[in-house]
Amino acid sequence: MQITFLLNGETTTVALTDASLTVLDWLREERGLTGSKEACREGDCGACTVMLTDASGSRAINACITLLPQLHGRALRTIEGIGTAAAPHPVQQALIDHHGSQCGFCTPGIAVALAAAHLNGEADHDAALAGNLCRCTGYAPIIRAAEAAAGALVPEWMQADAAPASLALAAISSGGIGGADSPPALLPESADDLAVWYLAHPDAALVAGGTDLGLTITKALKPLGEAAFLHRCADLQTITETAEEIRIGAGVSIAALLRALAGPQPSFAALLARFASPQIRAMATLGGNIANGSPIADTPPALIALGARLHLRRGDGRREMALEDFYLDYRKQDRAPGEFIEAVTIPARAPNLRVYKLSKRFDQDISALCGAFNVTVQRGRITAARIAFGGMAAVPKRARALEAALIGQVCDEATLAACAPLLAQDFTPISDFRGAAAYRMQAAQNLCLRYARDLAGEAVSVLEVAP
Repeated sequence: MQITFLLNGETTTVALTDASLTVLDWLREERGLTGSKEACREGDCGACTVMLTDASGSRAINACITLLPQLHGRALRTIEGIGTAAAPHPVQQALIDHHGSQCGFCTPGIAVALAAAHLNGEADHDAALAGNLCRCTGYAPIIRAAEAAAGALVPEWMQADAAPASLALAAISSGGIGGADSPPALLPESADDLAVWYLAHPDAALVAGGTDLGLTITKALKPLGEAAFLHRCADLQTITETAEEIRIGAGVSIAALLRALAGPQPSFAALLARFASPQIRAMATLGGNIANGSPIADTPPALIALGARLHLRRGDGRREMALEDFYLDYRKQDRAPGEFIEAVTIPARAPNLRVYKLSKRFDQDISALCGAFNVTVQRGRITAARIAFGGMAAVPKRARALEAALIGQVCDEATLAACAPLLAQDFTPISDFRGAAAYRMQAAQNLCLRYARDLAGEAVSVLEVAP
């Protein structure tokens, strides 16, 4: 496989024999660019942060779990490419001036994350740094540095990757198939290309964002095998909205989905703002989060509560189903060999949708429990209810006994409190390191009360409620 991309402003072509090679390993071992640090190797700490640019814009990503084929037709900047000793980036200079570095190990990733935010005009520095850890310096001097650099002009070289001449790289190189010495790998240009190839390679990995598959390589030490890298399938990355529904391509990133849903689905968007970190949201896709099949994935409970429809494709054949029917058992789905998720459809509006995620950390943490509530109220009575939970069963699942009991009832806290114990008929949660079974059940019942108070207009978010 031959790929072409920009590396710190220079056209770079790489002949790949191993599609499992991570960007971080290639930068450090093949190019000698060791400023990007190796630490967690799972996309948590941000020490390896680099900046990726393509037609959709520039963003910080984790080099440790990004695979080299994912750079094809894009532009990459490392800590070595955002400034020089003679002309440091404003963020770099501010970190020096405000003593924003102590041991310095995490500083390159922090500088790149802030440089990407600076390029995009993002003023919420806490949010920009949610995927970067620094245990020795502390965040106060880092935030002061970010604030000091905010008004500085974006360096000319930082804008070069977004110029039309640079992005023309996407048209220079076509997707290639691996040679005889390596497992087949594809860089499809469309969902049509993918559909044909995937029929012939039904056991291949589909790499959209790769934020979960990357850990298979770096933690489980398993090679990727045959794979298709989907970042060039623009037709899988569209969001189409009508008065009735929103159709979301499977390749839409969580970051793009967050921006799109901020207006029509604010509670869902608030959940997405807590989805891992900015670096992960920039790469992870909605289709990947669904197809992963994790019982604690963030998006399925909200989608199920919305009544989402899943659009599947196998070759030229297409079918659709309710998302809740897609999950059959733990990591088992109603998906035929060679079939992939093409899109998801949700209602354009759901004013009573509320989604609550409980985790040990507010940012960048896995759910212990996620509850999504969506009831329809007419003349003070509940006429329809869709309630789904993640973390309560082997799959994301509806609370059907609770839903049935709510129909016809007055929508208030007393009703939700009386019906909440019925969750014991819907779920038998397990105990693990994220939470005990008893905790999960009690927390799920408490979320029912939270929902009632939320609909009543009370402040229920931990960001709003003071002790």
